[in-house]
Amino acid sequence: MKKRYSTDEPLLDQTRRLLRQYDLRARKRLGQHFLINREVLETLTGAADLSAADIALEVGPGLGVLTRELAEKAGWVIAVELDDRLAAILRQTLTSYHNVSIINRDIRESEPLSLIEAVESSFPPAITDHRAYKLVANLPYYITAPVLRYFLEAALKPKIMVLTIQKEVAEAIVAGPGDMRLLSVSVQFYGKPEIIRIVPARCFHPQPGVDSAVLKVTPYASPAAAVTDVKGFFHLVKAGFSSPRKQLANSLAQGLQVPRAAVLTMLAEVDIEPERRAGTMSVAEWTQLWQVYSRAGA
Repeated sequence: MKKRYSTDEPLLDQTRRLLRQYDLRARKRLGQHFLINREVLETLTGAADLSAADIALEVGPGLGVLTRELAEKAGWVIAVELDDRLAAILRQTLTSYHNVSIINRDIRESEPLSLIEAVESSFPPAITDHRAYKLVANLPYYITAPVLRYFLEAALKPKIMVLTIQKEVAEAIVAGPGDMRLLSVSVQFYGKPEIIRIVPARCFHPQPGVDSAVLKVTPYASPAAAVTDVKGFFHLVKAGFSSPRKQLANSLAQGLQVPRAAVLTMLAEVDIEPERRAGTMSVAEWTQLWQVYSRAGA
């Protein structure tokens, strides 16, 4: 039986008590801001649509506030915590939950499949698909882009990703042509992103200097773009964003280190005006341009 943690104690009081009890302070170096708003917790778990048949993978569980909510709804929770002190505390405070594995490791050094294989012998019968998992996390701001890229490029991708991240970064990820950035293309190439809700800074302790957002990303079974060489595709895209304020023809020529005349020829073949900026390009347009670029043997 799972023992539900008391919901009578406000999350801010609970967080402060645990910090005092274990003589802890939020570590700025690790971007630790603990979630203290129950509505946001419910938004995260609701957007993930968890059931007893699901494996939930959490990155940076911190004091375990979200971990407990996940354990109440998912069949199994794999919580990966980099901070060794917090990992040790989580093993103490979550002992009443028999469907939680605490792993003290850098998530970027842990293949999702290996994390699952390490604990799958303990999975309950309700979990019938041991290769399907959902990523749910309150991410430290500084690892947002690396974690997104890591999971979207992983051999075993999550079914869905539901994350609290910096509001400005979430808005960049979901941006359309006109406001696209390299990060926008990097995520939208692999999946469909959407902002579920904005999360004010006051929902965290200690309070960060900016607001956050709950971002949901649904990865595609395979990239939506018809690209056979992903590394080559992003080499082209990165070149285009190497000088995002410059005209596309100039930034591509500079980034790819090829003559501007060659770039103009490629752009003309796919009917893209050379005066445009990289931020105006859709994923589909980048794909068309890559196809010409790859045929040229670049």
